[in-house]
Amino acid sequence: MSQPFKIGVLSDTHMPRMAKKLPQVLIEGLAGCDLIIHAGDWVDWSVYEALSELAQVVGVSGNGDPEDMVDHFGLSKVIEIQGKIIGIVHGHGTRGSTVSRAIQTFEHLDRIDCIIFGHSHIPVLREENQILLFNPGSPTDKRKQDRYSFGILEIAEGKLSGKHIFYEDKH
Repeated sequence: MSQPFKIGVLSDTHMPRMAKKLPQVLIEGLAGCDLIIHAGDWVDWSVYEALSELAQVVGVSGNGDPEDMVDHFGLSKVIEIQGKIIGIVHGHGTRGSTVSRAIQTFEHLDRIDCIIFGHSHIPVLREENQILLFNPGSPTDKRKQDRYSFGILEIAEGKLSGKHIFYEDKH
């Protein structure tokens, strides 16, 4: 049996306003990841640089990101990993819920296995119409949530699974 392909998933870091550096629990949790996905609102390039020291980084921009980040990352993207199609979008907009906007972004595709999104800072992990919906929450700005969070997505033997890592101290 081969090792699962491990993906660190995060969003809404809002640095440096919400934290001067990435939380140690996040850095430790991302250790050993094959890929890191950021679903937008990085706010500063230092987040990309720090994450890039841990693994390859793929991401999109959010409504809080400067224009050069929007130009670099784009607003949405689709990647294929080990046969699984993963859509990434921040999820901001004016109509409907964050989840519904994320789904609508990719509804034109014939197939999508997972949608990773952010914006709301509310952790979501559920399956809907055979699509895994995954909002990792925020590792640095929990807003009204009890705890900070990020996610781990694994692909093993052709199956996708996700989990949240929750913690109370972002320092």
